[in-house]
Amino acid sequence: MTLSLPTPAQPLKIGTRGSPLALAQAHETRDRLRRAFDLPAEAFEIVVIKTTGDRVLDRPLKEIGGKGLFTREIEDALLAGEIEIAVHSMKDMPTLQPEGLLLDCYLPREDVRDAFVSPGFATLADLPQGATVGSSSLRRRAQLALRRPDLTLVEFRGNVQTRMRKLEEGVAVATFLAMAGLNRLGMAHVARSAIAPEDMLPAVAQGAIGIERRSGDSRAAEMLAAIHDRETGLRLAAERSFLARLDGSCQTPIAGLAVIQDGALWLRGEILRPDGSEAVRGERCGGLTDGARIGTDLAAELLSRAGADFFAQG
Repeated sequence: MTLSLPTPAQPLKIGTRGSPLALAQAHETRDRLRRAFDLPAEAFEIVVIKTTGDRVLDRPLKEIGGKGLFTREIEDALLAGEIEIAVHSMKDMPTLQPEGLLLDCYLPREDVRDAFVSPGFATLADLPQGATVGSSSLRRRAQLALRRPDLTLVEFRGNVQTRMRKLEEGVAVATFLAMAGLNRLGMAHVARSAIAPEDMLPAVAQGAIGIERRSGDSRAAEMLAAIHDRETGLRLAAERSFLARLDGSCQTPIAGLAVIQDGALWLRGEILRPDGSEAVRGERCGGLTDGARIGTDLAAELLSRAGADFFAQG
C-alpha cells in the first residue's frame, strides 16, 4: 500500500512543549521528516501543549508528582487524536507508556555531558567553600553533595533562559545544564566547561529525543522508521531498563549511561542517597541487543548492594 504523505492542506501534527528547547527539538524532528520524504515545511504543523511541569515553577518536581509532569498532557492529546506524533526529551519520559502509545523512534543522540555554567568560575573545582549552586535535579544535587559537601544547594527550576537570568540576578554563582540542550539552542558558548561522564554520570537518556505515536497509526510508524537512529535505540534500551528496574522517578537520584564500544554495549550506572552521603556504582557489558537484560541485571546488583532503605534516607 502506498504511504499517504502529509500535505499543506492536511499537515502532520507534531505535539511538543513550548519552551525554546522543546521547540528546537520539534523543529529538528520536522526537518528530518522533511528531508526523508522531500516534503515542504507546510506539510507539518507544530502544536504547543502546556504541561503541568511548565505551569508550576514555584515548587520542586518531587512535590508535584515527579516524572510524567512534562509528558502527560501531550500524551493525552496524542491519544485523543489532536496530534499525530509527540516529541519528548527522553530524560523526562516515564519508563512505561500509556496503553495505545508506542515510543520506538529516537533521533541521533547529542552530547550526553553536563555543562558547568557560571558567570565567575570556570570549573566546579574553582568554586570557593560554601558557594551557592542552583539545581532542581535530585541527581545533580546528590552528586554535588557527594563531591562537594561544603556547597550550598538551592532550587533552580525553569528553562535555560530562566536559569541564566537567575545566575545574572545572583541567586546562585553556578548551575548545571545539559550540553545537549545548549547545543540544540546554539548556546554551547554558555558552558564554561563540560563535565566528563567519569566525573558526573549523566541522567538516564540525557541528550536523546524520542518521538511517540499511537500504536495503530501505520503512517506515523512508517515515517518515523525512516528517521530512527538504531544506535541511540540500543543504548536507551539498556539505560531505560536500568531505570525501570530501579523504579526511577524524579524523586530518585539515579544516573546511567550506555555506550557502544568494540561491538559491545557497555552500561554504567549509579544510585545515590538523596543527601549525597553515599553512592553505589557498577557496570555491565553485553551484546548490542542485550540492553534490556544488561540494564535489569545492573539495577538488581546495585539494589542488592545498597539495601532496602537506601533511597529513603537523606
